[in-house]
Amino acid sequence: MTASPDIGYAGAHSPRLKAARRLTKRAFRQRERAFLAEGPQAVAEAFSSGAHVSDLFVTVPARSRHSDLVTAIAGAGIGVHTVSGEVMDELAQTVTPQGLLAVCGFVDVPLTELVPTAPALSLVALLANVRDPGNAGTVLRTADAAGAHAVVFADASVDPYNGKCVRASAGSLFHLPVVAGARLEDAVVTMREAGLRIVAADGRTGRSLDEPGVQARLAEPTAWMFGNEAWGLPPELVALADEPIAVPIYGRAESLNLAAAAAVCLYASARAQRVHPVTGQDGT
Repeated sequence: MTASPDIGYAGAHSPRLKAARRLTKRAFRQRERAFLAEGPQAVAEAFSSGAHVSDLFVTVPARSRHSDLVTAIAGAGIGVHTVSGEVMDELAQTVTPQGLLAVCGFVDVPLTELVPTAPALSLVALLANVRDPGNAGTVLRTADAAGAHAVVFADASVDPYNGKCVRASAGSLFHLPVVAGARLEDAVVTMREAGLRIVAADGRTGRSLDEPGVQARLAEPTAWMFGNEAWGLPPELVALADEPIAVPIYGRAESLNLAAAAAVCLYASARAQRVHPVTGQDGT
């Protein structure tokens, strides 16, 4: 009979708990190169992806609901600590925490690490000055769903390890390469060296995503550049792109929000690349 894994109780003054609390602040996350992943989906994806998980905090109800996951994590030699609902509320920084929270090591990669994967690099999202963590996490999740090969958080974009960004990514943070803190100019150079066209999502351009010529070009390896939620991409950043493209608005809405526009753009590329694969992308 297999012995039950050791699951201890973490009191309010536990050193492990104090260290985890500090990770709600960006400066401490950067110093420790660690962050918090909240909820069963994020925790399960972190664990199954092979990311470094050093501790798991769990409430009693969540331990019962997700016993298989908690047992697997404890069985891997990772410290599992039972905490009260109040402590979990404080750690999770969300209105309705789900009772599971893991301390994970950073998973981002250097920009230069994307170049060796260039033959398989056909769809990338570049985030330029994207400040809202919910939007950024949703774009990351969408890029993952569309089959993108990397997401770059460039310039003054939000920290991808912000708690709200991690939650919004729904585990996708652990699925594809993420670059954090790169200069957009450097990212553009790297993408071009890897053979990708740079396309700026810019609602002020005259070219529509619907134009047949635009659709045809999306079959080529493409890096989509997305700008700030409020003011989009300034002219100097649009100038870095090979082509600016607008998502057409057929109704009376003023615009789409960033996450919705990114979904339209990324899926347009994903569909074009599957319907009309460029030679070499499908292994031929």
